[in-house]
Amino acid sequence: MFRRLTVLFVIVAGLAACTTVPPQAVVEPLQHRVILIGVDGLRPDYLERGASPTLSRLKAEGTSGAMRPSFPSVTFPNHYTLVTGKHPDNHGIVGNNMVDADLGRFSLGNAAAVTDRRWWDAAEPIWVTAEKAGLVTGTMFWPGSEADIGGVRPTYWTRFDQSLSGDARVDQVLAWMDQPEAGRPDFATVYFDIVDTVGHREGPDAEATMAALSSVDASVARLIDGLEARGLVEDTVLIVVSDHGMAATSPERAIYLNDFIDPVAIRIVYSGAVAMLNPEPGREAEVRTALLGRKHPRGECRAKEDLPERLVFGRHPRVASIVCIADVGWLFATRERPVTRTGGAHGYDNFTPEMAATFIAFGPGIARGRVLTDLDSVDVQPLLARLLGIEAPAGDGRAEDTLAVTQP
Repeated sequence: MFRRLTVLFVIVAGLAACTTVPPQAVVEPLQHRVILIGVDGLRPDYLERGASPTLSRLKAEGTSGAMRPSFPSVTFPNHYTLVTGKHPDNHGIVGNNMVDADLGRFSLGNAAAVTDRRWWDAAEPIWVTAEKAGLVTGTMFWPGSEADIGGVRPTYWTRFDQSLSGDARVDQVLAWMDQPEAGRPDFATVYFDIVDTVGHREGPDAEATMAALSSVDASVARLIDGLEARGLVEDTVLIVVSDHGMAATSPERAIYLNDFIDPVAIRIVYSGAVAMLNPEPGREAEVRTALLGRKHPRGECRAKEDLPERLVFGRHPRVASIVCIADVGWLFATRERPVTRTGGAHGYDNFTPEMAATFIAFGPGIARGRVLTDLDSVDVQPLLARLLGIEAPAGDGRAEDTLAVTQP
């Protein structure tokens, strides 16, 4: 499998500013086939635990680094950041759960909302950019890819089906690659959720979580073998990204909102590592007095307009009025829905090490054995565009910040 991997580029995580590149460096477009692999909840240190020989080998022989996700460090906002180059405050997917004054409520299980382009249209994902440039694209699961964003869909796409195995997902991508050259994807995605799912249930240090990673690793190996068998490996760049990390939680580390406010006075948009709250109409003053400025030893609530600037969060109208952020390992909850078991969570301050995402790059023109620092997820989209040889809409990331990935 690895005898021809010197021509593969794999990115596991999110990509950010690479300050080693001279500011005068010229950003020149490249032209490669690109497959973007999303491994939900893959912490960088997971790759050091012996459960992922394929990904670990790619990391050792390519360019790698831990990446800072966007806040909140949850799935849908960060997956959309990776493909749009914008922070959630600027692309509009501000949470896995959110409320829009005109559109109503969004949640992961709300198929009508997930497929409604109006939630997504504030930013252009890379597959839309590629399609508009005349490229062929395919999305085997990626948040946003079920909607016709900007009136454009990928050439090939599938509705999310969690029951589909990792190997079956890979086989679908390979089936697209079996198309005649004119119909073969220039850009494709494949998404794996099992590491995150098991990490929530069992925690980041559980053997079951590493077993889940091993299954994803085997599926990535299957993809590489399939590309090699088709003679496509030499001009294919694989980009494997994660959206966030994971932290261990337990019932002993819970912050109950009941201790500060009557829950009937608030509408809870989301609670956990971060809580998004809106006061009930007419109870705004009561809620603000009860929650703001009263710091719990393990968490704090702020008005959205008073969040730290480094979070780049709070300006979008879909952000709830009050945002509470717990210390790593702690959870906001109510006594009506208490924390009952140990496990894992994410959503915390995106600058904390436990929330870091993973980045690995390996392939044609990719630096070997290079470790990058200060990576940020907003820089993945400009990198994708440069690898594909297309011009992408301006976002919060910068193409020049990823030049170190492809420099000798």
